[in-house]
Amino acid sequence: MKINSTLRFFVSLLVVVVVFGGAAAQSKVQKVDPKGDKKKNQRPTQTEEERKKEEAERKEYEEAKNAETDPEAIAIKTNIVNVDAVVYDKKSGQVLTGLKKENFAIFENGVKQDITQFATPEAPITVTLIVEYSKWTEAIGYYASRGYEPGKLEVIRPVAYFLSKFIKPPDDYASLIAFDIRPTPITDFTNDPARLRATVDILLRNSPAFRENNLFDSLKFALVGGKGDTVVLENSREKYQEYGGMASLKAKRKAIILVASGINTFSRINYDEARKVVQTSGVPIYVVGTGNMFLKLYEDRLPATDGIDGTPGRLSFQMAQNVLKTFATESGGGYFPVTFESEVPSVLGSINALMRNQYSLAYDATDKPKDGKKYKLQVKVDLNGDGVYEEKQLVVVHRPFYTTEKEKK
Repeated sequence: MKINSTLRFFVSLLVVVVVFGGAAAQSKVQKVDPKGDKKKNQRPTQTEEERKKEEAERKEYEEAKNAETDPEAIAIKTNIVNVDAVVYDKKSGQVLTGLKKENFAIFENGVKQDITQFATPEAPITVTLIVEYSKWTEAIGYYASRGYEPGKLEVIRPVAYFLSKFIKPPDDYASLIAFDIRPTPITDFTNDPARLRATVDILLRNSPAFRENNLFDSLKFALVGGKGDTVVLENSREKYQEYGGMASLKAKRKAIILVASGINTFSRINYDEARKVVQTSGVPIYVVGTGNMFLKLYEDRLPATDGIDGTPGRLSFQMAQNVLKTFATESGGGYFPVTFESEVPSVLGSINALMRNQYSLAYDATDKPKDGKKYKLQVKVDLNGDGVYEEKQLVVVHRPFYTTEKEKK
């Protein structure tokens, strides 16, 4: 039994190395500009169009800065609400591409809004992968495989597969954060196959240090940034650094892939606070739910509540699944519980298709007061231009509401 377990581990490791080796041989690398902001994680390189736009904006700023000030001038502020939407057929499940701005309508609390910005699908993707990497994760994965493979492979396998199969240089970028008792950035945004392979190698070579799961703080860290451990692959002499979150990232297609069981045991913020961060960030979260095989095998042996040693009970697993579903739904992403290893390729293929076929919509909500209120969002599609929305035929996945900022006193 032990020999078979060891053999399966080395076979899994060999598959990861071979897959990444192929990706490295077939891809050209687009390097990230090292002259960027040193206080934040590196950002994807701008396109030529974006550089020209930024240069024009900088020129306008300098002209405005040197111009005479008119005391009676009126300051105009905008509050742009971004809504990413995926449209697919309800019966076939096929994602619809080729739709135009005229096919969409956005409603805020039932009132139709003017769409001010629109971007079509199949744009490059920028993704942050967040992976649960704790001793609980390791134990759950080990018993789910009945001891045939190291438990950490349950969470490493989806990460390795996605980075090797779906991150395509020079336009796609990915970063990775692993968490146990705290979030740890493993790599900044990169499309270098060698660096992506090194990211997976670190997870394979090491073992989780703590058993606690800091899910809520880690999700907040990835979305809005903050001060955290230095990036592992940078070999920095500094112990901590400022990390930029996904919400502030300027990219046409950005998303988070969360590989986790959903169990949270050690976070400074609570569920409601984490949920609010997810709702306001505007970044879709696609969840690969783990721990499902373990629950199917041992659910009848688990107590209803947590054990005295902190072992999760049935209620904790059920609550964890509800938390993951909520994060996915309220961010406009998707929840994909994985039970068997064979499901991983199809699940990640679906996530990749959904991310690349998001329609980016936006409208101006300047007149909204900064009172922290929640507004319900609806995105509808009219295929024929006849004023009738295909609500029975199509499914439109998007964030269900947004919350205005609360003015600080």
